[in-house]
Amino acid sequence: MRLNLAPVCRPQQWKRLLMGSGTARRSYALQSGSLNFEVFNRRAKWLQKERAAAHVREGRQADYLKDEVAMRVCERLLDVKREFPLVLDLGANTCNIARALLRPDPDPESEPPVTDPLATKITELVAAESSHSLLHRDADHPSLSTAHVPNFKLTRHVLEHDELLPFSPDTFDMVLSSMSMHWVNDLPGVLSQINSVLKPDCPFIGAMLGGDTLYELRTSLQLAEQERKGGISPHVSPLADVRDVGGLLQRTGFKMLTVDVEDIVVDYPDMFALMQDLQAMGEGNAVLGREMGPIGRDVLLAGDAIYRALHGNEDGSIPATFRIIHMIGWKESPNQAKPLRRGSGKASLKDLLEQ
Repeated sequence: MRLNLAPVCRPQQWKRLLMGSGTARRSYALQSGSLNFEVFNRRAKWLQKERAAAHVREGRQADYLKDEVAMRVCERLLDVKREFPLVLDLGANTCNIARALLRPDPDPESEPPVTDPLATKITELVAAESSHSLLHRDADHPSLSTAHVPNFKLTRHVLEHDELLPFSPDTFDMVLSSMSMHWVNDLPGVLSQINSVLKPDCPFIGAMLGGDTLYELRTSLQLAEQERKGGISPHVSPLADVRDVGGLLQRTGFKMLTVDVEDIVVDYPDMFALMQDLQAMGEGNAVLGREMGPIGRDVLLAGDAIYRALHGNEDGSIPATFRIIHMIGWKESPNQAKPLRRGSGKASLKDLLEQ
């Protein structure tokens, strides 16, 4: 079907409109006590995960992004020369972290070329997730077999509340989290709890969506709704910015921080394939106050045309940008390495760079 767009909204005008539209961004203030507000509907997000888990074949096909990010999170363990008896995977989804840890030869550039799975560094991994169906979807899948790592144990734990950790302080030797914390309402509170359940001088390593994730989809739907309906409603959830994440880690007690950003760009045949995969991932919109019901056919068709006009590739496909915020923080310990006092250096960085 060929869509003839109204002459009042051509690509040049879309670009001018976008310059003033901005990107939805979440700002955080450190909270004390109970959660005072919510951005996301926890019940709606749980239902999305349960529905995604019910469609096993589609869900496994759409796991490419979460599996890739989980592998990149686990690769950071290659630089940590330590054993971890008890590890928590917070927001485990379908146990993507466990799948990455069990992957053979995680460092193909090493010498010798064949390396042991990263699971050999861990005695027990507690995979915690609020959706029972999602957590157990691949319980019998070969990718989660521990036969080749007999000393590794995978324990699944269903959370009654995905923002309240039911674990005692100083319990875990490491906490991992991949592709789940962008749905947290009280991010400062959850980071504080993660710091609490860690043992002293133990790391938290996480990754979540943030910043300009899916900005192509966001702007295309905004312009389509503005043209067809005369107004816009949120269809892509607000996300944290990298500047917020670094500050929150510091304020919640973490030390020796590392925060970096990388973009993963995935090409799709059209906007409908992208939205279908997001649904299969359980990554649908769950913002409180969003417009209920499906998006109108005319808005979707206009959105796809706008997407192609503003962001489309030369081969006819469309790109979707997933911005991943990686974070590492260590729980404070008296024996932990600390930076030297300011001004105590004996060598000039300027002199070193000039050599």
